[in-house]
Amino acid sequence: MVVSETFTLGRITLLALADSVNPCEIAVLTMVLVSILLANPRNKKKVLFAGLAFSLAVFIGYLAYGIIIIQFFKVFAEFLREGSKYVYNGLAILAMIIGALNIKDFFFYKAGSFGTEMPIFMRPKVKKIIGNITSPKSAFLIGFIVTLFLLPCTIGPYIVASGLLSELGTIGAIPWLLYYNLVFILPMIVITLIVYLGLARVEDVSGWKEKNIRKLHLIAGILLFLVGLGIILGWI
Repeated sequence: MVVSETFTLGRITLLALADSVNPCEIAVLTMVLVSILLANPRNKKKVLFAGLAFSLAVFIGYLAYGIIIIQFFKVFAEFLREGSKYVYNGLAILAMIIGALNIKDFFFYKAGSFGTEMPIFMRPKVKKIIGNITSPKSAFLIGFIVTLFLLPCTIGPYIVASGLLSELGTIGAIPWLLYYNLVFILPMIVITLIVYLGLARVEDVSGWKEKNIRKLHLIAGILLFLVGLGIILGWI
C-alpha cells in the first residue's frame, strides 16, 4: 500500500482538530494563566510569554511522543508491510471508538471519563504542579511535566495519526507531526492572546469551557468518528 493511499491531509487535519478541542487541554492552560496572573497581577507580558512558553513545551513534548509512537510502529514494520490493510482498519476502528466515547460524553457526561478526560485522581497533582508556575521559564519547564498528565485524554487521536504516518518513516513523518501539533496547540495560543489583549478574563475562558464541555466532546467525537469511518470507506 503506497503512502498516498494510507493517509491524506484531511485525515491528519481532522484528527488534530479533534485533539485540539479537548476540554482538558483548555482547562490546563487556564490553570497556567491563573497561576501566572496570581504571581504577576500587573504584568500582562508575563502572561503572554508564559502562555506561549507553556504551549511551546506542549508542542515539543508531543512531537517527541509522536516520534516514539512511530518508532513503536516501526518495530512491527514487517507486519505492517504484510497486513497494512488490517492495521489501518484497526486504527480507523480505534478512532471510531474514541469518537463514540466523546459523543457519549455529550449525552452522559461524567468528569474524568475514560479515554476522553484527565482522570480525577490526577487533577489535584496537576493543579499543585501548575501552582509553581510564576514565570515564562517555569511555564516552559513545567509544561513538559504536565504533558504526561495530558496523555490520558489526548493520546488517542495522536496514536491514530502517528500510526497512519508511520509508513513514511521517522524523517518523512516529522513535517506532518509538526503540522499536527501546531493545530493541536492553536487553541492554547488563541486563548493566551485573548487573555493578554484583554478580550476576556481567564475566568471567562474557564467558564466558557465548563458551559460548553459537552459540546466540545461532541465536536471531537464527530470528527474522530468521521475520520475512522472515512478511512474504512475510502472517503479520505
